[in-house]
Amino acid sequence: MLELQDVSLSFRSSKGSFDDGVHHVLDGVSFKLYENETLGIVGRNGVGKTTMLRIMAGILAPTSGTVITRPDVAASLLTIGLGHRLDLNGRDNALLSAMLQGASKSEALGYLEEIKAFSELGDSFEEPVKTYSAGMKSRLGFTTALLTHVDILLVDEILSVGDAEFRQKAEQAMKQRISGNQTVVFVSHSNAQVKELCDRVLWIDKGKIRAEGDPEDTLAQYRASMKK
Repeated sequence: MLELQDVSLSFRSSKGSFDDGVHHVLDGVSFKLYENETLGIVGRNGVGKTTMLRIMAGILAPTSGTVITRPDVAASLLTIGLGHRLDLNGRDNALLSAMLQGASKSEALGYLEEIKAFSELGDSFEEPVKTYSAGMKSRLGFTTALLTHVDILLVDEILSVGDAEFRQKAEQAMKQRISGNQTVVFVSHSNAQVKELCDRVLWIDKGKIRAEGDPEDTLAQYRASMKK
């Protein structure tokens, strides 16, 4: 479905701790994503996981290397708050977010009542998002992203949304989506979620892939590194 070939991304920084003022976010990353698999990506904060997803979604261009995608394949980044404008109501934000994730306007309009119901926002769906609590914003963002149908779903730390009851509902909905004919790249700090949901796992550290393969084996290597 998608392949990264020796992909790197770097930028200049004033911090002297970086290599001659250059911060290497990704450094020669290569892997393939196969149809209908769920690929997990694990690693500490700041090692390049979200950057990798943004490159796969076409939001960022790599400094060097190649991203190969089948011409009939669309990838969408499922992340909290994509397209949110605080002055607009929940309905209008859901419409914008769905369109930013690849839906046509008519498709996005068709999702709105389902988004309202699943997010459990009730009458607040018609109120400005600036009046929402953090949990309400999370529910709106997750639901809009989940209900947008794409070939490759790129999931960035989104199953930690809302209160405990909604998190359980969100995780169950995500499992149902994954169990169908859906190709997924799943970034999470929850080793339990990664082990349960993923067919294969990449461990990334300091912009490089340190291990790749069976979820249990790769997560064991990652946990061992965290203890050092």
